Amino acid sequence: MSRYCVGPAPHRPPDKVGLIVAHGGAGQAAGYEQWRYGELAQAVGACARGLLDAGIRPGERLVLRLPGQSTYPLLFFGAIAAGIVAVPTSSQLTPREFRFVVEDCRAAAVAVEDPASSPGPPAITPQDVAAWRRREAPDAAARGPAIAFADTAADDPAFLVYTSGTTGSPKGVLHAQRSAWGRRPMYAGWYGLGPTDVVLHAGALNWTYTLGVGLTDPWAVGATAVVYDGPRDPAVWPQLIAATGATIFAAVPGVFRQLLNSGADLTPLRGLRHALTAGEALAPSVRQDWIDATGTDLFEALGMSEISTFVSSSPTTPSKPGSPGRPQPGRRIAVLPAATGESPQGLIRDQPGADQGDPGDPGPVDVLLPDGEVGLLAVHRSDPGLMLGYWERPQEDADSTRGEWFVSGDLVHIEPDGYLVHHGRDDDVMTSMGYRVSPLEVEAVLCHHPAVAEAGCAEVEVKPGVRIITAYVVLAPDADPALRTDPPDAAAVADFERELIAHAHDELAGYKCPRRIKLIDALPRTANGKIRRRELRLSARDVQ
Repeated sequence: MSRYCVGPAPHRPPDKVGLIVAHGGAGQAAGYEQWRYGELAQAVGACARGLLDAGIRPGERLVLRLPGQSTYPLLFFGAIAAGIVAVPTSSQLTPREFRFVVEDCRAAAVAVEDPASSPGPPAITPQDVAAWRRREAPDAAARGPAIAFADTAADDPAFLVYTSGTTGSPKGVLHAQRSAWGRRPMYAGWYGLGPTDVVLHAGALNWTYTLGVGLTDPWAVGATAVVYDGPRDPAVWPQLIAATGATIFAAVPGVFRQLLNSGADLTPLRGLRHALTAGEALAPSVRQDWIDATGTDLFEALGMSEISTFVSSSPTTPSKPGSPGRPQPGRRIAVLPAATGESPQGLIRDQPGADQGDPGDPGPVDVLLPDGEVGLLAVHRSDPGLMLGYWERPQEDADSTRGEWFVSGDLVHIEPDGYLVHHGRDDDVMTSMGYRVSPLEVEAVLCHHPAVAEAGCAEVEVKPGVRIITAYVVLAPDADPALRTDPPDAAAVADFERELIAHAHDELAGYKCPRRIKLIDALPRTANGKIRRRELRLSARDVQ
């Protein structure tokens, strides 16, 4: 994977700029750091050799918890070049969450800014990376940018990312070296990506969306990647686009909504070829507002950490309001009956207008349900972009597999013109800032508060295109009596809401925390005691 992305190649001349790191402060860019492909190759090679010299063996795990500066991608691709499994994590994780990842994957080392923050394994710091690069500097010019890439096979592990699921704890998603090759359908099927592009991604580097769209894919084709390590003020994005000459801007829908409402000068956005969005559903009004404001299109995609995106609109697949698009050319997907006992067999239908060999044509869909009927979206297990499996979770591997298909958990139907319409999840998993969040994990933390007897969480739509995590709380018997008055004491309720949200922030990354608290007498439950979260979602109007 590292060889595919940073190894010497004709489309990556050593003197071409491959990475721009924009440093930020006070809501604006405060400086730029440029890396040419030759420098990137040398630095990645230095990291690979340094990690091996530090005693980390191929196949062992290196957990990264660093800010989004140049050290992050150098260590990520350096570890993979050495055959070490990179484990990117968010700097937003609390110490408890970070410790869980380190212990769950049995990390051999952690990459952190402060060695004291390591929960046990040896620490690798940015200072170590700088020392490794200095050590190799005297003979770098003579040696050139060659990297001693590990002799890995396509199915050998490359990196491990943690994502929330239906259980209370995050689960590891293990990707293979072939995963970079498996992303190729996105080049034409979503981006229209080429070597002259400059790609700016608004996300953090720990996220598969950013690591893939923002680094892996631009480097694979010899384009230029731009990352930003400062505060996410909406007004900074037009500045960065103007300063770097970005041609493609990628972000979650919420960033586009904030940018359009920010009052910032959007003139630089007209220099883009187009923009990309994924991570959550795009409201048709946001796309239209973007087109009106910038004169450029906004292409949506649907995917997940286990495979990245596989359904999208693109310069060759026009956007359709209310749909993330069509299957990307080269993918094979299916819509399966939601009942797990039904046989996942059916007729493969070519999408309307599909001709073999045309890179703009969508891939085939295994039509197992009539047009318009909602079923489970699935991807064929032969897809090279699909994960190797969940880290040491054989039951979850089995649960996500039906015959030759990997089941995504997304509910969709197919329109007669081949476009998919998304109907949410088949499980209770929530989405926040593009990240998947388990309600069980959030509920467990809320129930640690002494005033909470029970809690249920759901992602609810509070206005068109805006969804937030909302917690429904049953008070403990000894909770403040002012919270039980009829009508409730508004000041007491507001204080309690702030206190409980702060309690959540002490234990959880910010994107997992509820934005609203709703006090209720009892949680709706099934006959066997499970929370009926669909009923909680339907009560969204109560918290508007």
